[in-house]
Amino acid sequence: MLDVLVVACGGYLLGSLSGSLLLGRLRGIDIRSMGSGNAGGTNALRSVGWSFALGVIVIDLGKGAVAAGLLPAVAAWLPGEGSVRLTLGTSAGFAAVIGHVWPLYFGFRGGKGAGTAVGAIAVLAPWCIIPLLLVWILTIVGTGYVGLATILAALSLVPAMWMLAPGPVPLALGAFAIATASLLTFTHRSNLARLRSGTENRFEKARLLKRR
Repeated sequence: MLDVLVVACGGYLLGSLSGSLLLGRLRGIDIRSMGSGNAGGTNALRSVGWSFALGVIVIDLGKGAVAAGLLPAVAAWLPGEGSVRLTLGTSAGFAAVIGHVWPLYFGFRGGKGAGTAVGAIAVLAPWCIIPLLLVWILTIVGTGYVGLATILAALSLVPAMWMLAPGPVPLALGAFAIATASLLTFTHRSNLARLRSGTENRFEKARLLKRR
């Protein structure tokens, strides 16, 4: 249990390194005071531009991948079999997402966690990445709603984890899928509220299926 707590703390601290806030400091801006106020890739793109958003995405994906893959590898000297190391990976990966949402270094005001979650998923359950991307892209193309696309992609993680896995899904991985889908749905609750009220912003350039 101690090894899980140590690796999870490391994942949280790593996740607290918000890409948009770190790069924003280099430019003398706080992305949380711009656009939607969210410290994530979508707001970075809308408020600052493609190059800035790309840097944000690379950092946020990278920290999720490092937390899920490298931290457990560093702790590999600890006694335990593969299942134990998988528990370390899922714990660190999920903790990194929590760190992104509530970053220690930035007053616990971060992003919504999707990019960091994708980085962790790519390491822990790579078979889920293509289905998640397909759901995300099809929703964007059909509706133009980035928040809705992210929610649906997050929810699709749960069936994809079990239906497409190359073998039995370990308990740690199943718990990670359910917890991650639940957390991302929670962090996008404001998007759901705006969808209900009809005030959610569309990404019109990506919306190819428009009503005429």
